[in-house]
Amino acid sequence: MPTLAVLCLGLALLVGFVFVEESAAAVRVWNSSTAYNHCWLIGPIAAWLAWQRRDRLALVAPSPDPRLALLGIPCALAWLVAERLGIMEGRQLSAWALVQVFVLAMLGWRLAAAFAAPLAYTIFLVPFGAFSVPILQQITARFIDVGLDLWGITHYTEGLLIETKAGLFHVAEACAGLRFTIAALAFGALYALTMFRSPWRRLVVMVLALVVPIFANGVRALGIVVAADYIGSAEAAAADHVIYGWGFFAAVILLLILAGLPFREDRADHPRAGWWRRLVRPQEPGRARLVAVAAVAGLAVAAGGPAAAALLSADTAPERLPPRFASGPCDAEGNGLVCAGLRADAQLLLFPPGATWNEVAAARRRLAREEDTDLTFAVPTGVGGVWRVRVQAAERRVVATASFLGGQGVGDGIATRLAQAKNSLGLGEGRPVVAAVVLRTPDSAPEALSGPRVRALAEAILAAQAEGLAAQAATLSRGR
Repeated sequence: MPTLAVLCLGLALLVGFVFVEESAAAVRVWNSSTAYNHCWLIGPIAAWLAWQRRDRLALVAPSPDPRLALLGIPCALAWLVAERLGIMEGRQLSAWALVQVFVLAMLGWRLAAAFAAPLAYTIFLVPFGAFSVPILQQITARFIDVGLDLWGITHYTEGLLIETKAGLFHVAEACAGLRFTIAALAFGALYALTMFRSPWRRLVVMVLALVVPIFANGVRALGIVVAADYIGSAEAAAADHVIYGWGFFAAVILLLILAGLPFREDRADHPRAGWWRRLVRPQEPGRARLVAVAAVAGLAVAAGGPAAAALLSADTAPERLPPRFASGPCDAEGNGLVCAGLRADAQLLLFPPGATWNEVAAARRRLAREEDTDLTFAVPTGVGGVWRVRVQAAERRVVATASFLGGQGVGDGIATRLAQAKNSLGLGEGRPVVAAVVLRTPDSAPEALSGPRVRALAEAILAAQAEGLAAQAATLSRGR
């Protein structure tokens, strides 16, 4: 009991204090993204998996070992690297690994091994995988393109846009299949841990849980476009396609479950069922001192990264500067522009050198108010990089955002993050800059922003910023 009490207290400190930013960021994603709503179920499922193995506690006793806490040193270094690079997923995965090391040091390797399944399942608490959305979009678009060729339907494909005689289709972020894939992986892991004992069979289940949803999402998207060709309306075929997609996804998962049942290994008399009994050893007298030392060692190692980051970080709030907005094809009006009855405004944020790229990317996302159903396209800034344009017809606005560093436009890739990490350590002179241009309809004009005319206007305004806002941002990003 003392070991369990100290373990729970230590976990509360790690999740609620040492890694509170990672925990809060994860909860925000669980709430805001339909791809990760299922994460609220991961904790109860892991608890159920542990309860199913409760009989092991009677034979395998906790054996705290402070030396095992040293395994967290590489994880702490990985956390610090991810923090400087501004990769929240990296910070969360490293934090998860540090929590696992703390549990290992508190329970000992025998008891941790006996409960390896529920401990490992908690990895799905981390909302990872968002980086794969562009790749999944390309796979889905390619699947549709090839499928339409095989079906004999005349079409034209440009990037993520597919045009048929029924209308124009856009493979939006919501259509990439991430929500299906992540949910399938979580379910596949539960199915594998519950129904199979063999590591190889579990691996096959996980591979299928990854590959099948991606393929099924391509079939779903292709089906919508083909249906539109027969119905004659892209809007009618795409109506509620996400809801129908979940029904299709559920049917696919059911088929996978049925396919795996003949190979199940969940019987109590299965040869692998009692493997954990080899971990049993005679229980030793109370080791209160080892419990305390293991807890302190585990917490100290886990807190090392955040402590170092706190010493490196200062005030990283961005400074809002007046933008130098080039009028291009528009007329100046106050601090903005007026174009064909539409209003255009700009914002410019200058970050201090100590900011991490995660803060820069988060500020850009807040300005864009990104939704995974937005129609997106890119426009060159003229000074490197591109404006990421999102058409938000429901909000009657088009928003374009771009990031700048070291005198040029940049993306969110590893090279940019490394450069800013160098700046944050005082080894460079660049300063991150985020610029945004918002084109919206006035309140007196209720029509939605859409169509080629609005896109052409947005492209013309952004092209003019090569001598205006983009040039100003690039200059500021060179730093001192």
